[in-house]
Amino acid sequence: MIEKEKINFEKTVIAGVITQEQNEDKLQEYLDELEFLTYTAGGEVVKRFSQKMERPNPKTFLGTGKIEEIQLYINEHDVKTVIFDDELSPAQQKNLNRILECKVLDRTNLILDIFAQRAETSYARTQVELAQCQYLLPRLSGMWTHLERQRGGIGMRGPGETEIETDRRIVRDRIALLKEKIKTIDRQMSVQRSNRGAMVRVALVGYTNVGKSTLMNVISKSEVFVENKLFATLDTTVRKVVIKNLPFLLSDTVGFIRKLPTQLIESFKSTLDEVREADLLLHVVDISHPDFEDHIHSVNNILQDIDSMNKPTIMVFNKIDAYKPLTIDSDDLVTEKTPRHNTLEEWKATWMANVGEKNALFISAINKENMEEFREKVYEAVREIHITRFPYNNFLYPDYKDNLSEDKE
Repeated sequence: MIEKEKINFEKTVIAGVITQEQNEDKLQEYLDELEFLTYTAGGEVVKRFSQKMERPNPKTFLGTGKIEEIQLYINEHDVKTVIFDDELSPAQQKNLNRILECKVLDRTNLILDIFAQRAETSYARTQVELAQCQYLLPRLSGMWTHLERQRGGIGMRGPGETEIETDRRIVRDRIALLKEKIKTIDRQMSVQRSNRGAMVRVALVGYTNVGKSTLMNVISKSEVFVENKLFATLDTTVRKVVIKNLPFLLSDTVGFIRKLPTQLIESFKSTLDEVREADLLLHVVDISHPDFEDHIHSVNNILQDIDSMNKPTIMVFNKIDAYKPLTIDSDDLVTEKTPRHNTLEEWKATWMANVGEKNALFISAINKENMEEFREKVYEAVREIHITRFPYNNFLYPDYKDNLSEDKE
């Protein structure tokens, strides 16, 4: 008899601050996301802590009283890990490790850990290791509390490098080596891309866990790994897709997230070359998520960073099967209508007015709803790019509806 595998989740508490820039509702959104990140990494959040502050404490991130409250809770409930929603400075991490006497992580460290778990190819592993080394370098001092750092001055000169200085040198050398390795792989990938000829390139972009890989599987009939966790896809997958008789290349890229660590943006910029070199972007959005408009802004900011904002883009609102608007009772005269009360038809009117009717789609990849409309819009957009590139091929690819009538005949 096969034994059922038992997964032991690590007991974790999470913490964040309410500031002038980040109100309580916004913090709860971020903590929800942090909880999902923790679950993805193999942790179980048992308690949330938050504190209203003008700005985070430079020594311990939260105030002394709140830190004591967290310390009491983790001692009573045998919690192994505390995760903070914002990036901690090396000094804050060192102080918190000393006070709480347990594993202290921040959002950046957590995302790096998930990326390390998910990296399958040599290229992805190299990029993640580079980001981890860059994150680790300024924090080495906190990891050598059992060693006294060498002090300068008369009578204090040592015999050479201290252990921490040796480690810093090793990490710097490793960073230099990894950067060289990434340059070499980039050159190889650039050659691969140039060998693909003049086919139209389409890239799926969007927030993490919006269904890009599911959509990729539906339209390319491939088997890209799919899971309801954040960052299920790290490696870019490229597939040749044919709609009617029109071929193009479709690539599935790494998902974006709010507060994405700067180290990761830098090391994964080369992966995003697929987006930079794409002729058409399919910006996939999870419309069932209450903060999907925030997600759109986050993705647009990263597209701006990699100079891909002005490319032809189709907004693909996915997961319409899971969308449930909030409702207001007919006798409720107090509750004000907010965007969360919008029906799907109201969202359609809003976004089709924002980006144009040809540039917005509402689908369900998992239930294959409105997929014919999706294929038509993508076909027409790819065809337009193709016949601009090869005007003499115009007669080969008729309008989608004409193509459809030919198929029926």
